[in-house]
Amino acid sequence: MRVALELPQSVLFCCDHNAVRSPMAEGIMKKFYGEDTYVQSAGIKNDLEIDGFAIAVCQELEVELSRHRSRSFEEMEKWGDHLSSFDLVVALTPASRREVQDLTRYYHLEVEYWPISDPCGIGETRDARLVAYRQSRDEIIARLTARWGDPRG
Repeated sequence: MRVALELPQSVLFCCDHNAVRSPMAEGIMKKFYGEDTYVQSAGIKNDLEIDGFAIAVCQELEVELSRHRSRSFEEMEKWGDHLSSFDLVVALTPASRREVQDLTRYYHLEVEYWPISDPCGIGETRDARLVAYRQSRDEIIARLTARWGDPRG
């Protein structure tokens, strides 16, 4: 049995567009572990709005994502959330991992890579797409609970 690690004071989840995986991770972490940790998300680019399927599968867990506004690393910095202020950055895609490693090479912070599958474009029907998005959501939940324990105690 793994012992859960103590929650960091601040966590940033990142992916390519801040439209699917990183907003799901941000919302689920906030739901599971409350307000004890400052949690944000960002993408390499901000060229997409929050994905409707991501909203739907998180709503099944009573995680509200419909008000999420996508943002890039650059916008995050402009708004005062500097990468150096986070204790932990979790990259969810290979591209975001490379970007974070490049942007944080001079910072003293922890960077982890959680390879979460990309549900975008998978499935021909709404039900098949929801299955793919649920899989990504559940991968995030498995990583969160493996890292910080069952939120129900």
